[in-house]
Amino acid sequence: MEGYDIGIPDGVYGARTVEAVKKYQASMGLEADGIVGDSTYMKLMGKRMPSYAGGYGVSRGGSGYGSARRLINKAFDYMGVPYVWGGTTPWGFDCSGFTQYVFRQVGVEIPRTADTQYYTYPKVSTRNLQPGDLVFFETYEPGPSHCGIYIGNGKMIHASSSMGVSVADVFDSYWGSRYLGAARVM
Repeated sequence: MEGYDIGIPDGVYGARTVEAVKKYQASMGLEADGIVGDSTYMKLMGKRMPSYAGGYGVSRGGSGYGSARRLINKAFDYMGVPYVWGGTTPWGFDCSGFTQYVFRQVGVEIPRTADTQYYTYPKVSTRNLQPGDLVFFETYEPGPSHCGIYIGNGKMIHASSSMGVSVADVFDSYWGSRYLGAARVM
């Protein structure tokens, strides 16, 4: 939604973000309700919001709350939350604090740090990436030091040190050159 002013990030999907989403929706001929649902997601991402069944959408323990769609919806609730080194709450997240928090919101416990998250779960090839997978990058030190949640269409939602919780292209020149791989939690 580039070009839609939310001002200074003010927390968890605040009033300014809702207004920016409404303006975007209106400009696209959508119902302007301020919610990033199926229609808005389709306009933003160019495809339907993911929904999986048959094992993929079930969290460990069989609670059924771990679907990729629910996970991604929850992640979008925190758009604009500022980056805070070591942050693990909606007052401020670092990358792995964000992923851990979002997974916890859908009933799935994952480790705290990017490297531990990377080494804990089965790896997924780039061609088999699915929304809800964790994607990992080598940034300030060797090995996995940044992570995000893959949302489809080559994009991730993550807590960026420069943008806070935001959407980025996994394979652009910056992230693509640092991409280590992906892991499937659910």
